[in-house]
Amino acid sequence: MTATKGEQFAGLTVALVTPFRDGAVDEAALRKLVDWHVEQGTDCVSPCGTTGESPTLSHDEHERVVSLVCEQAAGRIKVMAGTGSNSTSEAVRLTKAAKKAGATAALIVTPYYNKPTQEGFFQHFKAVADSVDLPIILYNIPGRSAKNMEPETIVRLAELPTIVGIKESTGSMDQASHILSGSNLTVLSGDDSLTLPLMSLGGRGVVSVVGNIVPRDVKEMVKAFDAGNLAEARRLHLKLFPLCRDMLGLSTNPIPIKAAMRMLGRDTGDIRLPLTPLTAAEEQKLAQSLKVYGLL
Repeated sequence: MTATKGEQFAGLTVALVTPFRDGAVDEAALRKLVDWHVEQGTDCVSPCGTTGESPTLSHDEHERVVSLVCEQAAGRIKVMAGTGSNSTSEAVRLTKAAKKAGATAALIVTPYYNKPTQEGFFQHFKAVADSVDLPIILYNIPGRSAKNMEPETIVRLAELPTIVGIKESTGSMDQASHILSGSNLTVLSGDDSLTLPLMSLGGRGVVSVVGNIVPRDVKEMVKAFDAGNLAEARRLHLKLFPLCRDMLGLSTNPIPIKAAMRMLGRDTGDIRLPLTPLTAAEEQKLAQSLKVYGLL
């Protein structure tokens, strides 16, 4: 297949959780997470995204988390730093800080809450791309940002040299097909349960939540598809699917994944308000899912 623009980001990127302890970022636990993903063979980690509870990180914390992950990665694993904002000037500042820290790329979510026009989306991302020489992965997630960035806008943005990929989280195969047919962006799944269907269209991997606990299985599925072993890719997809479904369906991300990590002896501390812990009944369901998978 023809190489895509951001081919270096094909494979498994894990949307990293942010460990907290006593209200602060647990830096030692964060360093351990990076080391663990290096050991597991994860291709790339993405700090300060949705899963990293970026909306509740202060600006100083956000920059510190990215800097620490880059420092601990030390070139052993790629770092796709979350640097998005609903303020263009803030997105520029965070992206500049990520470049300075040594990030491999920036993952930039569409501006949320203020609902820009399609021209507003274009000008926002263009302003960041013009200000910072760092590969940019667009992140389109209308379920959280309140408005879809239309495929025509994404195809237009793909003409900018440093915009190399997109984390596609609309859940629409039609939208993904439009992007794939109209650009050479590297398309990464933003939904674990849709990684294999998206790869069948030309997607090149995933920014994964479930990869926080089973990165090897997710990577093996991606590798099996790339190798043309569709039966093995399908087997792993169907193995992963119930776990992905239960993670997504139980409660808001990252509440269930942090609970799962705690159950598996990899406690990452609290979640921050306004997120709240799973109920006892939800904990039981999650434990059952982990048992069925063979993790507990």
